[in-house]
Amino acid sequence: MDKNALKKISYGLYIVSSLKNGKFNGQIANSVFQVTSDPVLLIASINKSNLTHEYISSSKKFTISILSQKADFNFIGNFGFKSGRDVDKFSKVNFKLSNSGAPVVIDKCTAWLECDVINTFDTPTHTLFLGKLIDSEIIDDSEPLTYDYYQKVIKGKTPPSATTYIK
Repeated sequence: MDKNALKKISYGLYIVSSLKNGKFNGQIANSVFQVTSDPVLLIASINKSNLTHEYISSSKKFTISILSQKADFNFIGNFGFKSGRDVDKFSKVNFKLSNSGAPVVIDKCTAWLECDVINTFDTPTHTLFLGKLIDSEIIDDSEPLTYDYYQKVIKGKTPPSATTYIK
């Protein structure tokens, strides 16, 4: 079996964020997708060991900032290769608070979505958070960043905690 065939599945790159006790955290995710259109339901797959998982589990809210091709490796690395347990990922980026108080990254993003968690699905390493869309906004008309673009143009790496990591 050639697991590299999985790299042919089309993904975007997103910053999934949440809050807990007045603190914010966010992470890069590529396993985010729309499930239904009426009501609009979305799933975000988050590694159970990540701080963002803890925050979403606690607040039952998450935001999705859709990265644009303007995002560079250093910007992506801030959310993808650092832990919110060690650094404040929001200290050097422009963000705003959604109506529910969750952080929304607006730097180098083309749009954002906010969801209330209505269900979860367990896997051995990740939780699928099913969220109902409660707010959204287009930031600009820039092209969304795809996982393919990230790997081929930005020459990015995949961390071991990512859903798409292949040894």
